[in-house]
Amino acid sequence: MAELLTKLPRRRAVILAPLLAIGLAATACSAPGADRSSTAGPDAAVKTDLGTAPIKLEMYAETGFPLAKALADEFSKQYPNVTFAIREDQFTVIVENAPRVMASDNAPDIIRLPTMVDLVKDDLLKNLDPYVTAYGWDKFPASQLVQLRVGENTRGTGSLYGMGLGYSVTGVFYNKKLASQVGMTQPPATVAEFEQLLAKAKTGGVQPIMQFNKNTAGINFPHQALQNQFGDPAQVADWIFQKPGATFDTPAALKATQSIQKWAQAGYFPKDANALDYAGMVGQFQKGNGLFMFNGDWESANLDKAMPGNVGFFLFPAETAGGRHVAMSAPNTFGVSAKAKNPDAAAYFLNWVHTDAKAREIAVTVGGSSPGGPSDLPVPAAAPNTVLAETLKAAQQLGAENGAVDFTANATGGIFAAAITPEMQKLVAGQQTPEGYVKAVQAEYAKELSR
Repeated sequence: MAELLTKLPRRRAVILAPLLAIGLAATACSAPGADRSSTAGPDAAVKTDLGTAPIKLEMYAETGFPLAKALADEFSKQYPNVTFAIREDQFTVIVENAPRVMASDNAPDIIRLPTMVDLVKDDLLKNLDPYVTAYGWDKFPASQLVQLRVGENTRGTGSLYGMGLGYSVTGVFYNKKLASQVGMTQPPATVAEFEQLLAKAKTGGVQPIMQFNKNTAGINFPHQALQNQFGDPAQVADWIFQKPGATFDTPAALKATQSIQKWAQAGYFPKDANALDYAGMVGQFQKGNGLFMFNGDWESANLDKAMPGNVGFFLFPAETAGGRHVAMSAPNTFGVSAKAKNPDAAAYFLNWVHTDAKAREIAVTVGGSSPGGPSDLPVPAAAPNTVLAETLKAAQQLGAENGAVDFTANATGGIFAAAITPEMQKLVAGQQTPEGYVKAVQAEYAKELSR
């Protein structure tokens, strides 16, 4: 949309962590690391009572992502003394503006996070460890929060600096009528079977994949889907989390890039993919122009309305039959500014999002995502025979298989805009080689980490 995603103008896919485990048994969170924020340490006193005095929460959210406002509206209904002033921008704008906005005297209380490490390093994000204890977030599945932790210049360990407004999963939406037309009777079990369906669609005059690649690289979705399966997804996670020695220049990334080049040359993507934005992609898919679309569960409710009964969803298959599913999956990450005027109320809201029955229902019906939170709370049911029901089931399956990996676009604050997007556009236009692509992405990554 978020995210991720980090990614999309609609919902950037921030989408984080090798071990998102919605529906897994609760385990203790990893021990918090050293305090990284100048304004809140692990032992800071916090209030968990909203009181009755008027409170105005400033929120900086993402344009085209209705979940944040829907949750804010419901929260104000339940707590009339709390109102929200919501500012919205495209995700790419938030990426650029976040450091300046959070450093200002009018820093938002709650903000959609484009990245975390640099914001923590610059003391712009509030350390949420005190609220972990106060609200019992340590009883949430550890893997649900691991991607929101920051230690010494790396993610995945240390103190908690964010929470999710919905926990998303990505995969492949498909048009059921077109699937029947090309002889697809069930989701493909392997990458090879998926490619066979692409070839059948192309031969049969059906657009195989409807995917955008303008402004932000939507073709990074299928690229990472392949990369996750062609190698060890832990290596992908290490690179995203900036683990020492991690690199993008791997055999798996090269093989994925070669596949994307092959798909582009075969006409599996739209000819105008580099001129097609996210909204245009979704619109074309809803019109029946495309067998497959790589996207996230945040689009489920819209697709159910636009294509009732004619859209399905599956997790991208493994390279070999019976292999573990791996998918880009992450929370739509929000944090509390270090300079927030109402940090306790902001944390109260973030806790409410995960634990209130109505809030959890909104996460499903509006956001199309699992609400996260305590593992003993049920995930609100979606209507039967809907794609929303399918994406929720996929999220539970992914959690059971420990197959969630963050979006590569979240590796650094600038990697998506500076390298992945322009180099992917060159690749599908025939102006970049697979070898050149992986080396260009790694070079930008190293450049950013050296600053």
